[in-house]
Amino acid sequence: MDTRNEAKAYDFRIGCAGWTIPKHYAGLFPNFGTHLVRYSKRFRAVEINSSFYRAHKRATYERWAASVPEDFAFSVKAPKEITHSLRMVQADAVLDAFLAEAAGLGEKLSVLLFQLPPSFSFQAQRVSAFFAALRDRFDSGVACEARHPSWFTTPADDILKKFHIARVTADPPIVDMGAEPGGWSGLYYFRLHGSPRMYYSEYSADQLDAWAERIRLAGKTGRPTWCIFDNTAAGAAIPNALVLQQRVLSA
Repeated sequence: MDTRNEAKAYDFRIGCAGWTIPKHYAGLFPNFGTHLVRYSKRFRAVEINSSFYRAHKRATYERWAASVPEDFAFSVKAPKEITHSLRMVQADAVLDAFLAEAAGLGEKLSVLLFQLPPSFSFQAQRVSAFFAALRDRFDSGVACEARHPSWFTTPADDILKKFHIARVTADPPIVDMGAEPGGWSGLYYFRLHGSPRMYYSEYSADQLDAWAERIRLAGKTGRPTWCIFDNTAAGAAIPNALVLQQRVLSA
């Protein structure tokens, strides 16, 4: 049941936003250990979303890192206090605390995700100052999920490239450009929220075939490629991620 060795041939990571395993899919995973331990036997990556809502102790991150295989990787969603309350202004103290906590993941911390509120428009001076402060402190992968149309422009793209920030490819996209990767091309980060009903809809077989082709081609570029299913509200993320992973591997 452990699919991790097969996945090593590809530079991609497919997983879910969180590692909760719905009861009706429990049989697809080992029956021992925590949900994270069981989850890590089928996937090589997970996106921690709970960090968006509340802080976790460094010891908690350390425990999570110790419970998964060596080749497992974490993406961690930045606190909403940074993105939604402070809107990237005077956020150094919160950023420092968050980074100190998440550092408990050690080398298994692969990506930081910053999801912006839909009302957060692109402001070059503000975001440049924040990303400069971030890059002074953190040199691994960073992805930004922008949800205001002003971020899908050349000036915004240039800023993201300057600071090596990948713009998330989200489904459904905010604008047409949002359907394609943007910003820094050294990392691809896809977030599939469910379509047509965000967070609930399950992707069809045909949709997963199309996504498998995109992920496979992206991964073969040699760039780290992440695909996270966020359609967790009705439990669709787990089966969708398993199917996508199998289809990418079997091609």
